[in-house]
Order: sequence, then structure tokens, then C-alpha cells
Amino acid sequence: MATPQNANESYCTFTLASDVTAGGLPSEAEIRKDLEDNDPQVKRHALKAAIMAMLGGEAMPSILMQVMKFCINSQDKPLKKLCMLYWEVVPKYQEPTSEELLAAASGGPAAKRKLLPEMILVCNALMSDLNHPNEYVRGSMLRFLCKVKDEEILSPLIPSIKSCLEHKHQYVRKNAALTVFHAHKLFGENLIPDAPELIQSFLLSETDVSARRNAFLMLYNQDEDLAIEFLASNMDDVGKYGDGFALLVLELTRRVCRRDPNQKSRFVRVLLEMLASNSPSVSYEAAWTLVSLSSAPTAVRAAAVTYTSLLNSQNDNNVKMIVLERLEELKKNHSKILQELLMDMLRALSSPNPDICKKVLDIAMDIVTSRNVSEVVSTLKREVTKTAEDDASEAKGSYYRGMLIRAIHGCAVRFPQVAESVVHVLMDFLSTDGGMQVIIFVRAIIEQYPPLRESILSKLLGALDEISNSSVMCVCLWILGEYCETAGSLTEAFEDINTQLGEACFVLKNDEKKAQEKAAAEALAGPKMVTKNVILSDGTYATQTVYSEPKKVEDNTPNLRKLLVSGDVFLGSVVSSTLTKLCLRAGDLSDITPVKAKEMTVQALLVMCAIVKMATITVTAQRSSVADCSERVTLCCRALLDPKVCDMVKPIMLGQGKTAFGTFLKNIKDKELSQTKKDAPSAPTVQADDLIHFRQLRSTAVAGGELDLDDGSDLARATGYADGGSLLSSELSHVYQLSGFADPVYAEAFVTVRDYDISLEILVINRTPNTLANMNVELSTMGDMKIVERPQSQTLGPSDQTTIRASIKVSSTETGHIFGTIVYEDPTTQEKFYINLNDIHMDIMDYIRPSTCTDEVFRSMWAEFEWENKVAISTSITDLTQFLNHIVKSTNMKCLTPHDGAEKGSFLAANLYAKSVFGEDALVNLSVEKKEDSAGELAGYIRIRSKTQGIALSLGDRITMVQRGASEQ
Repeated sequence: MATPQNANESYCTFTLASDVTAGGLPSEAEIRKDLEDNDPQVKRHALKAAIMAMLGGEAMPSILMQVMKFCINSQDKPLKKLCMLYWEVVPKYQEPTSEELLAAASGGPAAKRKLLPEMILVCNALMSDLNHPNEYVRGSMLRFLCKVKDEEILSPLIPSIKSCLEHKHQYVRKNAALTVFHAHKLFGENLIPDAPELIQSFLLSETDVSARRNAFLMLYNQDEDLAIEFLASNMDDVGKYGDGFALLVLELTRRVCRRDPNQKSRFVRVLLEMLASNSPSVSYEAAWTLVSLSSAPTAVRAAAVTYTSLLNSQNDNNVKMIVLERLEELKKNHSKILQELLMDMLRALSSPNPDICKKVLDIAMDIVTSRNVSEVVSTLKREVTKTAEDDASEAKGSYYRGMLIRAIHGCAVRFPQVAESVVHVLMDFLSTDGGMQVIIFVRAIIEQYPPLRESILSKLLGALDEISNSSVMCVCLWILGEYCETAGSLTEAFEDINTQLGEACFVLKNDEKKAQEKAAAEALAGPKMVTKNVILSDGTYATQTVYSEPKKVEDNTPNLRKLLVSGDVFLGSVVSSTLTKLCLRAGDLSDITPVKAKEMTVQALLVMCAIVKMATITVTAQRSSVADCSERVTLCCRALLDPKVCDMVKPIMLGQGKTAFGTFLKNIKDKELSQTKKDAPSAPTVQADDLIHFRQLRSTAVAGGELDLDDGSDLARATGYADGGSLLSSELSHVYQLSGFADPVYAEAFVTVRDYDISLEILVINRTPNTLANMNVELSTMGDMKIVERPQSQTLGPSDQTTIRASIKVSSTETGHIFGTIVYEDPTTQEKFYINLNDIHMDIMDYIRPSTCTDEVFRSMWAEFEWENKVAISTSITDLTQFLNHIVKSTNMKCLTPHDGAEKGSFLAANLYAKSVFGEDALVNLSVEKKEDSAGELAGYIRIRSKTQGIALSLGDRITMVQRGASEQ
């Protein structure tokens, strides 16, 4: 490591408030004069100014003697603390002369540093503080000595440090143990060879929790055998030694057991005791340690019980999320054990955070079985009911209710025995904001379980007047038109729909329209204020103000009629189709007389004519759908009036709708099964009679040329890579060449992105035969990035190399650039040289994570987000599905639109969704068609929407760059 050239580059462990820099730092003469003042506050201000100036690169050699004369014997505690900070930054060695540097550069002996003579007086002052009667002064000095890295300063202080181990105050003893650890760690056997034995005897007699923990930390790092020996002899008392000591024991357990698995039995007892610790951090670490060391069912069960109790006892949402991630890892290999604790895990649904509830439901739905599905569904039904009764649950919003409904839907699909018990409960929520989720669930259940159709239809007809959402109403009407097959249900459905429709005229009359506009204007205007003068009982005048609110007119119009009158053209076409299906099916039922069937047909025709008239006259946002609506209603009328058309259309309207829906459900189920099989762990490819290879016993065979099959797996375990080759190639893709091979200094950077942080490891090689002094890598950023840790100055010898590290904080998802310059000096000429570095382009893909959401959430976000980037498609790929897969893979997004690669067509539309590590949503809509020319090129647009401008522009640039490339397939 290069020698620091000034105080700014030296080892520094503190930060000072810059209040003394207001108006500029005082000069060296002013500081020297203020240090002679008798006022301790003036001395403190002057000493702080001296420290700030030295951190800024000033030498200030004359200040040292002033501090030793006027500050070192002061009894002022803040001044003593500042003195310690001053000793930390002050230069302690004489600078080598220019002749010594030149001799070292020309291949002679290295220049040796000599301790300043004044440091002898400093050592005496430090020793007097170590023997001070005040325990605060002793403890502060011991803490300061933990930062000293100079053997010549620490050496005369060792006897005093040892004596502090026997001090009566625990504050002194705990810092003395840390100082012994620091000295033994840096200088080993030179300064304090008996440190482990000294600390061992100290541990046996120590009663303070912090001092015992610091002493065990020293043994843990410097003499592991003595630490294990102490632990073995005090196994029963570990729980009394405090959380810090317990966490050290767990670290020792992991280190020893990973090095020697045969030692696991020695630590099982202490691990099981720590699982029951009152400290959540200790019990969590003990559970994680137990699982990492053993996969036995008993150990996993004990760890899972601990995780579950932590999940339900901790209030911090971050702790809950960490515990849930651990449970998710256990689920991969030990799902049967977690099934026993499923109900305890579901207690975490009481959390007000929707992300925690989502995580709990994701884990629970993967481990639910036929044994516990009844209890799980009962819990979910209770939670759904709470969302309607408890106002506090509104903090989670409809998002939580939708999660519960999807979870119940999944249980009902996998376990038919619970479908009947949940469908009626959920239908009470058709009128809420989660009504779309409920009606989709009801539609699937009514198709898959025919015995439940009659009860579901009856419940649906009862809830028809409460539905106010147009989309939910459309699905309800489709269900009624497809599944009302008996005379009773068909007649009841037709009458209820006509009751909701009312009079077959859906265009407001002038009087009704004026009254409606007047009521809306009054409601918008709010209460009226009337001011008048009145005479009081005593004859005086007063001003009286009266607020009059407009009368609320109760509107008893059914919701279905309201929607049609407001101009919902698409709903009108669905109503026409439903009434037509009911009339066509009524003609085939013997329980319905021809007269009744004729009446139903006439009524349906009147309604359809009124719908067409409404669509033609009313000006709404659905104006573009009027032609389609009129065409569909016309087809329905012809099916009811023309027998030939009826014979052609009737099988299609009454049969193919249910058939297509059944096929759709079957395809979804098959896709889920295939995905489950794909995610399932693959069976081992090793046969029962294959040889077992022991690498340690096969050196002769390997030397003879036989291939060792265990080499790859051993290397992967040793390096932590599951797939060493692919990870190595991905790491190499993050290495950036910063300078050229012909430059005097070659530099390249390895960039590691960890969510919010970017870590740079810059390899710098001196390619010249000269020593480069004060070499700095000066970095700057462009975009929402901030350099947290700047590279330190270095001195490189001839053909020497070093690795410099820098840390950068990222605050948003957008493309950024890192650029900089290498600056160094020639020691002989003192001339500065500059090398401009190549830019490092930060890819947005490092922050994008594929995610999923429902179609309703996607549409609402698409309408809400204001930033849009439209990219024209220009690619050499000619296959639609291949182009979609290429875009999905290149942008690291999730395709929300189900598609089948075997289907052929000339047009493809898909929605893609992803989330950044900062929680930002990225929406992409891909619309592409294949041209009907000989080349068969693709044309269309890719539209990107997000809440922020940066992610929309960066993702658009990424798509523009990658869309021309051919897919690897």
C-alpha cells in the first residue's frame, strides 16, 4: 500500500461539523495564538480549525508543539476528545528526502520512515491518560488507541493497556479488551504475544455483558480453539451473556461447521437454546444458521417455527418481509414441513401492509393441500368479510380484496370440494370495487361445476339490481344468457332483466333531461347562503346568515337502465344478445307455451329497437361502437324474426359460446400444469449403479488421464456459482476498458450493480519505468447518480498495479454515464499529466425486474401515466411470435398477454410489464402486423408509458437498439 502523502489521504475515521469554516478558516498564526488562550472554548474552536485545515491538505507543522504545551494537560473533556482526533490526523513520521526518493526509484533500498521526536512526548501524554483516575478519560483513550496503526506508538503503552483489563469500571474494561484485540490483530506476536491467554483469563472472571462480548470477539478472530473451549465449558450460560455474545457464537458456529462438518454435533445444543431467545435478532440468526448447516426435518421444523413466531410477533414491515423470504426459500425443498405451519403463517394477513399480505398469500397458495384447504378457505373468507365490515382495512384498499378473491379462486379450481362454500360468500361483493374479480371467478365456477349452476344463478339474479359497474354487468348478462337452461330460471331471468330495463325507451325526454341537468347544477353549486337583517327581542338589529342545501332527489332508477340511458352502447349489444338467447332457448322448452315465448320475443324486439335508437341519438364516448352495435342488434332481430336465419344462427349462439369458454379454461389449466412441471425440480440423472467418485482418492486416475466428473460441481461449490460459465461471461460483460493499451496508465473497471448501489473496482497498471506519485482517478456522473466514496490517491511504482474502489448511489431508473480522468505527477519534474477515460454507460436493464399485474390494474395505470414514448418497429425478424419473444428477452419484461406460438396470423398485440428496483412501473404495448408483400416485413409501433420521463426514454432507447437484432432462437 502506498504511503499517504498528506493528512487528507491518511487513515481517518471521523467527520467534523464544518461550523468553524464559516467565513473561512483562520491562518496558522491565528490558530497558534488561540491555542494559548486560557478559555477552553477558544482552544476547542482553534483545535477544530487546525484539524479541518489538515484534513484539507495543510501541513501546519508549528501547531504540534502548541497543542502539546497548552492542550495536552487540560481537564476539559471536549478538548481532550479533540486532541485525540488531532493525534489521529497529525503526520507522525518524517517525510523522506528527495535523495532517498530518487535512490528508491532507481532501484536502491526503500525509503524508511522515521518517527518524529515530538511523538515521544505524545506517547507520554497518552500513557498519562491511560492511567488517569477518571474512567471516562481512560475509556476514551482506549477507544482512540483502537484507531492507531503505528507499532512504535503502541509499544510503550501495552503495560498500561493490560492494567486497564483489571479496572473496576466496565466501560474501561470493555474498551481495553477491544484495544488488545486491535494490537494483536495488527502486530501479532510482536507487541502482545500472550493476548489470547490474557483474554481467556479475563473472560472467566468478567461479569459485564459488553466487556465479555468484546473479549470473545478477540478470541473468535485471533484464537478460535480457545473460543471453542470457553464456549464448551459455558454452554449453559450462553443465554445470559447478552445478544452480542450470542451473535458471535452463531458466527463461530457457521465458520467451524462449514470448515469441518463433523463438528456440528458440538453446537446443536446451543443452537436450539438460541432459537427460544427473547431477542428477535438472535432467534432469527439461530434459525438461519440451523437451516444452513442441516437439512434434517427436525432442524428445518424448529427453524420454521421460529420464523413463523417472528412473523407474527414483529411490527416492523422490513423484518416481516425478510422472514417471509426465508420461509419462501424453505418452501422450495421442505414444503411438507411448512404445510404444518400454514395457519400460523396466515395470521400475518392482519398486517396493514398489502405487500406483506401478497407475499403471505403467494407462499400459502403453493403449499395448500386437500388436508388444510378447508381451514385456509375459511380464513380467507373471514378476511374478505372483514374488508366489507372493517373501515380500517380500507388502508389496504381494493387491492387486498382482489388478492383474497384470486387466492380463493385458485383454491376452488384446485379443490372442487370448497367451491360451493365460497362462491355464495364472494357474490356478496359483486357491487364493490372488486366485483370484476368476483364475477370472473363465478363465471369459471359455473362452467366447471354444473351442480352449482342453479344456486349460483338464483343468487346472481338477486344481486343484479346492486351491480353498477358496466363491465361486471356485461359478464353477468352473458352468464344468464348461456346457463339459464330450465324453464323456471329462464323465465325468472327474462323478467328480472326487463324489470331492470324498465320502459323500452332509453332516450331522455326534454323535461327529464332538463330536470337532471338542473339537479346536477344545484349539487355542483353547493349550499346557498342567504343574509338578511332581523330585529332582536331587545329592539336591536342583527345580521342573520342562513345556509340552504338543495334537496336531495332520490333516484330509484335501476342501475342497468341508468347505464343504458347514459349511452353505454356496448352494454346495449350484450343485453340484446342475452335476450335473444333466452328467447331462442324458450322456444325449445316444452314447459313454456308458444304464447309466452311469442310475448318474450316481442318484448325483446322492443328493447333492441330502443337500444338502437339510443345508440343513434345519444352522443357518448362510445360513438365509434355504434355501427358494430347496430349490426349485432340487427342480427339478433333477424334471428328472432326470420326462421331461416334462426336455423343458421341458433346453434352458434346457444352452443359455441359455452364450448369456446370451456376450451379457454382448459387451455389455462393445461398451461398452469405445464408451468408447474417446468418449475418442479428435475429428477437426478445419476443411475443407481453409478460409481461414487471421491476426488481425494482418485489422484492417480486423474493423473492417468481419466476425467473426474466431480471437478465441475466441486468448483461450483467452492466459488458459489451454480453455473460458473454463464456467470463468468456475465461478469466479463460488465468489465469496461477505460484507457488505451498505448497510454502510460492502463485502466479498466469492473462494475457491480446492487439495486441502489453501483460498485466500481478500477484496475490501474503503470506501464512506464517511472514511479507515478499522487495518482488520482477523478470521477464524475451524469444522471441521477451520486458518488458516495471517491477513489483515494495512490503512488505506483514502475510496472506496478493496484485496484481502486469507488461507490455510487443511484436514485432513479434512467440511463446514466460515468466519466473521469486519471491525474498523476512525475516525482522528478513535479509535472502533472492527465489521461481522459472512456465513458461507462449504465444500462437500464440492471434496474428492471419482470413483474406481473392484472389487466384491470394495467389499464388503470396506462390511463394514469402521462409519459409516453412511441417507437416505430424496424427489424429484420419476420415472425411475429419470434419478434415478441426477442423484445421480452431483451427488455427483461413480463408478457401479460397469453399467446400460443403455434397460432398463425398477420397481427399481434401484447402488453408487457416490469418494475424497477425503485418501485417504478414500466408499461409497454406492442402492436405489430406482418405486411402482405413478398418480403413479409413487420410494421407497427411499440408504446412505452411510465410515471417518470427517465424510464420511458431509457426503455425506448433500449428497444430501438435491440429490435434490429435477430433472436437467438
